[in-house]
Amino acid sequence: MINMIQNAKDQVLALTNRAYEQAAAAGQLPGGVAVRAGVEIPKDPANGDYTTTFALAAAKAMHKSPREIAGTLLEHIDLTGSYFASAEIAGAGFLNFRLAPAWFAGVLSAVDSEGAAYGRSNALAGQKIMVEFVSANPTGPMHMGNARGGVLGDTLASVLEAAGASVWREFYVNDAGNQIEKFANSLEARYLQILLGEDAVAFPEDGYHGDDIKELAQSFYEAHGDSFRDTPTEERHTALAAFGLERNIPKMKSDLLRYKISYDQWFFESGLHESGYVAETVQKLTDRGYTYEKEGALWLATSRILEENYRKAGKSEKDIAKLDLKDDVLRRANGFYTYFAADIAYHRNKFDERGFDRVINIWGADHHGHVARLKGAMDALGLDGTNRLDIVLMQLVKLLRDGEVVRMSKRTGKAISLTDLLDEVPVDAARWFFNAKPDTQMDFDLGLAVREDSENPIYYVEYAHARICSLLRNLEGEGYAVPAMEAVDAALLSGETETALIKQISFFCEELRLAARDYDPSHINRYLVELAGCFHRFYTACRIKGEEPALLAARLKLADATRLILKNGLQLLGVDAPEKM
Repeated sequence: MINMIQNAKDQVLALTNRAYEQAAAAGQLPGGVAVRAGVEIPKDPANGDYTTTFALAAAKAMHKSPREIAGTLLEHIDLTGSYFASAEIAGAGFLNFRLAPAWFAGVLSAVDSEGAAYGRSNALAGQKIMVEFVSANPTGPMHMGNARGGVLGDTLASVLEAAGASVWREFYVNDAGNQIEKFANSLEARYLQILLGEDAVAFPEDGYHGDDIKELAQSFYEAHGDSFRDTPTEERHTALAAFGLERNIPKMKSDLLRYKISYDQWFFESGLHESGYVAETVQKLTDRGYTYEKEGALWLATSRILEENYRKAGKSEKDIAKLDLKDDVLRRANGFYTYFAADIAYHRNKFDERGFDRVINIWGADHHGHVARLKGAMDALGLDGTNRLDIVLMQLVKLLRDGEVVRMSKRTGKAISLTDLLDEVPVDAARWFFNAKPDTQMDFDLGLAVREDSENPIYYVEYAHARICSLLRNLEGEGYAVPAMEAVDAALLSGETETALIKQISFFCEELRLAARDYDPSHINRYLVELAGCFHRFYTACRIKGEEPALLAARLKLADATRLILKNGLQLLGVDAPEKM
């Protein structure tokens, strides 16, 4: 787990603190001052590779100007054997450090020794995390929101695994409640229309109108004929819903597998009801004093729970009053539990029964109002939903083709489903583009996704990997294999494009850390595009074949290190790293 950026930052602080101790011992600076200083990478390379604010942070306590402190520190900084070649004062009192060849060699050595594990860490070691994503209603085809949520959930899970967590991927199947009743009603209407004629049976206004319902009803008729025409409605509904789910759920599984997504578990809502777990959970809320009865229904005192949470967070009573908080029905007057009650039970199961330390849900932005309510319900159960339940809200997807909004599939003439998308766009391209920053609306350009040029970012990145593989094959054929690190003189890699490429390689560890911290795996996409760009610039500026042996070996090692990081990053995204294109 070698992070050369963190190592450099740690060394800057160590060098600066040692210089301060020596200056204090010499009576040049006041002793015993605790200084909390940061170390950053300047945006402008003219300001060095690393900079510290030590002198600025210490100025008030030492009663000296930052530049005076920095000047004194500089007198005592000894860079011998360090990662740095020089240090200088800049601006108001910043200390800027410039890297030496030893650091660049350290980056290549880290990649060489860690290989496929490079960039990974143990930051989340010991944490058991569930990522629940997609969880589409099993009543029809999956749509673009499901496509985006699938990639975000799957790649986030991979990023968290790379940070050391034990990660569980889960799909929650909503196979109970109103949507299943509506599903059954819709299937029933289409089934009876087949038997009695379309005009003889009215289709429910709130039913599912898609052709998939007609196709399922036809399949049911072909399997059972008219045997369910005169059966009691409840029996017919049960049979139709079961028939539809038995076909839809395997189709969802196969579509997601085609999308390179598999789950540790498909968790069925119906099991929560059948086992009595929903009723038990609601009773626990009652026992803890958070429910009340009104008009025959059982309500959760959601407003009281949220008010308590907002007060703890420091929100004023005036601001709380503006929120117009409302309570939620848990059990209707007819005795049926609501979807919210089942959702509370499901999340209690995640924490209480299965022992996840943290739960992350990928939801559409239209579920924004549900976030605080569900967290609050977990708090009411004593499960600390405020701190242990995280919701990633993703914005809508807009499909474009030649700049025009696309809503219908060219193949089917219907609204574009996940299947339709994957028939038109390569899976890897779909995964790449959908792995955009979750909180921004994304435009998915179908034309761009299939282009084979540098304008298409995934092609640009994959081409960089394939280009390196081709280079390595050709040179190996001429007797130039990638050398062992011990045989490489990294000091020869001193050109602008060479050092820029090594720096970019080192950033992989940091980007993985940020992706895990922010729940935003799109950090990896942006990083890989920049890495590919750094390599292409290096390859254009620096000859490899035909150079003298030592330089050839060093550049060959650098190219191979780049190949490895490109592959590591693409694999995290669930995208292939082709060796030929």
